Amino acid sequence: METITMNSNVSELARKEGISEEVIAEAIELCRGAEALPEGALGLARKLHNAYKAGKKLRVKLGVDPTSTDLHLGHAVVFRKLRRFQEFGHQIVLIIGGFTALIGDPTGRNATRPQLSPEDVAANAKTYLEQMGLILDLDSTEVVNNTDWLAPLTLKEVIKLASTVTVNQLLAKEAFGDRLEKQQPVALHELFYPLLQAYDSVAIKADIELGGTDQRFNILQGRELQPNYNLDQQMAMLLPLLEGTDGVKKMSKTYGNYVGLKEPATEMFGKCMRIPDEMILKYFELATTLSGAEIDAIESAHLKAGGNPKDAKLKLASQIVAQYHGKEIAESTLTEWNNVHSEGQAPQDMPSYAVTENKAIFRVLVDSGLVPSTSEAKRLCQDSGVKLDGETIKDPNFVVALDNGTDKVLQVGRRKFARLTR
Repeated sequence: METITMNSNVSELARKEGISEEVIAEAIELCRGAEALPEGALGLARKLHNAYKAGKKLRVKLGVDPTSTDLHLGHAVVFRKLRRFQEFGHQIVLIIGGFTALIGDPTGRNATRPQLSPEDVAANAKTYLEQMGLILDLDSTEVVNNTDWLAPLTLKEVIKLASTVTVNQLLAKEAFGDRLEKQQPVALHELFYPLLQAYDSVAIKADIELGGTDQRFNILQGRELQPNYNLDQQMAMLLPLLEGTDGVKKMSKTYGNYVGLKEPATEMFGKCMRIPDEMILKYFELATTLSGAEIDAIESAHLKAGGNPKDAKLKLASQIVAQYHGKEIAESTLTEWNNVHSEGQAPQDMPSYAVTENKAIFRVLVDSGLVPSTSEAKRLCQDSGVKLDGETIKDPNFVVALDNGTDKVLQVGRRKFARLTR
């Protein structure tokens, strides 16, 4: 089976397949950084060709179960790919899993998820859309709720749906197999989750469904179901899971390695600067709006022999901040970062802490929130990690005393600052 990549001879392939070079180039760009099934970019090129020939847009589906309120760059990977489809003129269909969220996706779970109330789902969905609006053009996005077609299903229709798959096939899902092997319970309603997600593809007549690599089973289930309802099979486009700022575990609030979409610009910039060098290119691919050609140019200039990864990381942090806070704020954040980290200056914007009485510096460090514990505060002082107005303070019992109307800058390490006031 032939595949196409960035290095393929597009002209030769276009002649052989009877597909325009523009369509093949579009397919290559849309598949960049993703696994497309079946047949990769060639399969997508054929689907694009047939759609354009019929004068239609592709209907590109993403289903989200709003089970939390805060999104991060890991969540945004699939939204960014949706945005690329949007930029090429295709119809994005965003399915809010109002019904499926009541069950909970068993993927990656070693126990049945607690069921959410409809009120919780509605509240979470509202915050999801607000944050997705930072990436997607919601005005041209078709936003639907699968409660509209799943809740009205009759028992007869549910039985028809269940008849399209065997229990053996459903139990092949990794989450179920692992639990059965460990003699952990699998609730009957959980077996319906992949089928209900698949039925979403039937309801909205999806041409392509996007999701993380952990959604392979569920998305392919939709592809298998559609012919039972006289529909063409959708393609699956699977996006890799983004490792967090530690470069090891997937990005998650649980692991404390996340970059939140609504975090302050300075916090977002600083977290991006902490990612390992070997993760820079992956972050450009999965977390930015840059085109493939722009990313290739950055790789050649900064990440190959003779390049400076730090310069690439500065570009990455600036790009991500610009996407969520705007270009002007990104530029000022970069300037402040350089002032603080290259020239040793204190940032203009920093939290304030009022010192109402003279007290030991280790106590000020904790009370101001710069350090989580007294033991950590004392250790930092002894390790020369604390400065007051630029002077290193090694004695944790050093008394901080301020006159009324004066202030001093307290610094921990290279990145944490607080303005002390009386």
